[in-house]
Amino acid sequence: MQLTGRTRVAGAPVNYGIYQAAGAPVGPDELLADLARDGYAGIDFGPVGYLGTGAALTRRLADAGLGLAGGWVDLRFADPAGFAEDLAPLDAALEVFAAVPVDDPRFAPRPTLACPANPARMARPGVPPSPELALPAAAWPAFAARVQQAADRCREHGLEPVFHYHLGTDVETEAEADRLLELTDISVCLDTGHLLLAGGDPVAAVRRWAGRIGQVHLKDADLAVHHRVRAAGGGLTDVVAAGGFCPLGAGDVDLPGVLAGLDAAGYTGWLLIEQDAPATDRDLDRIRADQSANHRWLAEALR
Repeated sequence: MQLTGRTRVAGAPVNYGIYQAAGAPVGPDELLADLARDGYAGIDFGPVGYLGTGAALTRRLADAGLGLAGGWVDLRFADPAGFAEDLAPLDAALEVFAAVPVDDPRFAPRPTLACPANPARMARPGVPPSPELALPAAAWPAFAARVQQAADRCREHGLEPVFHYHLGTDVETEAEADRLLELTDISVCLDTGHLLLAGGDPVAAVRRWAGRIGQVHLKDADLAVHHRVRAAGGGLTDVVAAGGFCPLGAGDVDLPGVLAGLDAAGYTGWLLIEQDAPATDRDLDRIRADQSANHRWLAEALR
């Protein structure tokens, strides 16, 4: 599989239940050391401030021998005034990403643009959106224009962005991601777990989006857990807490098929392993074991 020569593997703070810099169950230096020991080549930025910025960030990454794979930045694309306010934080994040040394431009950090959580859709993740939940058809052109504006702003900083469809947001389903790709020139962040739980087919999406995939979040998902939680009225937070995102190879995503499709499409860049953990999880021994096993699983699959 030629992916081994065209990709690097990264981990993420979210795998440790780190969603906010304050109150993180493990410190950044310890987490970076864990990833380096397990053979990871990079890390996602995580919450702003967790890994530090400027010289502190550069030093931490260099000491661990890890690269920066990218980082999540959500903007209120559906709200013109809110979007305008969010451009300053976007610029601040881009300045941080652009200052990180890169040894190979193929592995420069990807600004990962996304929508903020939509409470109504967070409560019903993976359910085909009803008309009152979905973005109205008339709103799509202006919504996409703001995504394009943010993408162009990233390029002004010398960075190539991706857009991350995500459960519980205004762009959740495969069809919604397709619509955004039609209206913009931004690449997509292929998140295999979120796509499956939103009713999509990750293998088919790789074929259809070939050439437009700029980042990959390899994530497995357990459909039985998702269905059970949803049947009980639970939302996305409950799905995560119940283990809806499981170790690689333990769920229902056809990950070998995804990797074969990426190989055939000539994908080059980061393979970011994600296994969303609840923010209340403090079982670090299990988390560390999962992330070590995830790296071993992927290394074997790529072999």
